Amino acid sequence: MKIRMKIIAVLMVLTMGILTATCSAAEAIADGIDYLALVNKLNPLPDGWEDALETVTITNSVGDEVEVEAKAYEAYQLLKTDLEENDGIYLELDSARRSVAAQQDIMERFIEKYGADYAAKTVATPGYSEHHTGLALDLYFRLKGEDGEFTDVYYNEDMVQYPEVWEKIHAKLADYGFILRYLDGREHITGYGYEPWHIRYVDDVDIAKAIMEEDATLEEYLGDYRAPAVEIDYGTSKLYTQEELEEAAIQIKCSFATWEGCELHNLRYAGDDANNEENLDWLNSLNEEAGYTQIAEFLGDFHSPVEEAGAWNPDEEYTDYQWWLARTEDSGWEIVTWGY
Repeated sequence: MKIRMKIIAVLMVLTMGILTATCSAAEAIADGIDYLALVNKLNPLPDGWEDALETVTITNSVGDEVEVEAKAYEAYQLLKTDLEENDGIYLELDSARRSVAAQQDIMERFIEKYGADYAAKTVATPGYSEHHTGLALDLYFRLKGEDGEFTDVYYNEDMVQYPEVWEKIHAKLADYGFILRYLDGREHITGYGYEPWHIRYVDDVDIAKAIMEEDATLEEYLGDYRAPAVEIDYGTSKLYTQEELEEAAIQIKCSFATWEGCELHNLRYAGDDANNEENLDWLNSLNEEAGYTQIAEFLGDFHSPVEEAGAWNPDEEYTDYQWWLARTEDSGWEIVTWGY
């Protein structure tokens, strides 16, 4: 009798354990996605994300369908209403969720048309785009004329002409659980240039406010660190404007974001003398189909990770490290090679 009672007790404990585990699993599924998930050039979309994602699809003012994570869309609607009623700013969604499969299709089309090298440089790696989450929203806005008619300010080159509009938008993001995702000057952390239209939903207003008030990136907040600003010396050039050199430096910083654990301290333009026929021939030999006509050399200092990491010696300061960029007259800067 006692033995039987012990067996029953054990079975009850096991059953309760199974029920508890089942409940925990159910709760985890019910909890859905992690609104603080980090997806960038080093961190892929978490497994099972697309299965757990709940979205809504809307049509914007230019007739495009946009798919958004459900809670992010609710918060966006509140932000939109606030800006319309209190600031006279009329927000619209340009894009939000893009599936991994859709990104893979884009990649394959580019490979077929332009080749693998070009595709790798121009298309985000499938699985590593924050737009896969449904939490990243690209905005545009509409201007209301005196006649009551609206004009869509839709293209990037047009939107950047309205910094005062973006300032008002950014000031209210955190109130609705959003952050500005790609900050000016933080390209070496995020891997992307400044995008005033790209916002990210993190769900928690207090967290959003902490990130925005500290002028931090999501990478820094989640990693509990603060990366130092990168000092850049553009020197004096008779060949390039400072704006052209800034574009080159941003390319380097965006690429550096994939150097996991490394800390970039400074960059400096090496001078016009590097733009000579010998160096031009050398860079064209590394990419024979490019037909480069202009080049630029930058030097920089960075610190390697404390622990051993690939090609770097651990915990070491690398100085005067070279980055070589090139372009044609009708294209942007491309990093061709780097090293000593």
